Amino acid sequence: MHIPNIRQRLLVGLIAFGVCVGVATATVAETSSSPGRSLPSITWESAQPSVAPPPPLIAGVLGFGVAYGDTLTWKNDRDLERALQDANDLGATWIRVDLSWNDIQPESSSQYVWSRFDRIAEGARAHRLNVLATIAYTPAWAREAACADTASCAPAEPAAFAAFASKAAARYAPLGVHTWEVWNEPNYGFWTPRADPAGYYRLLVDTSTALRKADSRAFVVLGGLAAVSTDAGRGSFSPYDFISAVFKLGGNHAVDAVAYHPYNGATLPSSYANGQTPFDRISGSRDSVAAALAANGSAGMPIWITETGVSTNAPGAAGDGTSNQSIASHVTEGYQAQIAANTVTTLAANPHVATMFWYSDQDSALAQDYSDLGAFFGLRRYDGSVKPAFGALKNSIATYVTAH
Repeated sequence: MHIPNIRQRLLVGLIAFGVCVGVATATVAETSSSPGRSLPSITWESAQPSVAPPPPLIAGVLGFGVAYGDTLTWKNDRDLERALQDANDLGATWIRVDLSWNDIQPESSSQYVWSRFDRIAEGARAHRLNVLATIAYTPAWAREAACADTASCAPAEPAAFAAFASKAAARYAPLGVHTWEVWNEPNYGFWTPRADPAGYYRLLVDTSTALRKADSRAFVVLGGLAAVSTDAGRGSFSPYDFISAVFKLGGNHAVDAVAYHPYNGATLPSSYANGQTPFDRISGSRDSVAAALAANGSAGMPIWITETGVSTNAPGAAGDGTSNQSIASHVTEGYQAQIAANTVTTLAANPHVATMFWYSDQDSALAQDYSDLGAFFGLRRYDGSVKPAFGALKNSIATYVTAH
């Protein structure tokens, strides 16, 4: 995460549970990775008929999910179960979770540790939840020598990353995982040492080709873009500039959707500010994500909001919705609830947006630990108690679903 026209939605008939659910690899049909392919119609196949499929995305209807980052991987069975139950209780039908290369192959190219993600895929199936797997993060052995201290380093060899993606798709397609987000915020600090559209394009094409060969149902999403400006000094690209650079190279043929992370801070998502807020730049400005798609021959491509939310803790005063606090770095719990509800109605009214994922389920730090400012975006506090935003988001989703 980064803190700072005809309605066309995605018609996804997703999630096929195969017969082989516990094997290390799975045999799947191969398919061409030809440019511009439409999403295939998918038939549900289950070895356990008692487990109904998750609801698919429906054209013109907003899909809802919870973004967990890399937290589910490390939870014990009890806490994993509760986290997935939270998605059910909210009325979400999707979860977004990191499938980190660094977690699966931390030591070498020949050793795999799949068991932790196996639990997530199996748990999602049991809870009738679709999985958006964010495949990213380079283990030390696969990084460039000059970028050895963080998993956000770009892979030294895109082909090695693509090979990992192929094995992941073959393993998890039988468990219903067909939707893949390639990297996280590659236009900013999660692509180290500097954002590189050409380098990301090479990784994207190799990875998309590998995913589609391993699973004919693979649906590929361009990695969620941070709502930042183009800044040569920081090595960042705005979403408009990054999409334009990648698509001019042909990256539009490698993806079925683009992802974007509009963190609006203490400003309500519905508050239009002359194109200046992250929510404005979904489609309401000349440099928006939708404008970038239109300018590069992909006007009909859906936008997935794979992270959005607001923190309830940070140094300084909390925003509470008053005008003089609109730039606050965090908000009161009551105002977080108001923002959560407003996020649903705002995105539901945008014809370019197909999904909304709230980040995150639970705070990951104690109240005064500011070492990670992304730690306080949860619908639950660190101790597991619920914030008002949990009920607000649940009620807003229910209202929307009832109307649709």
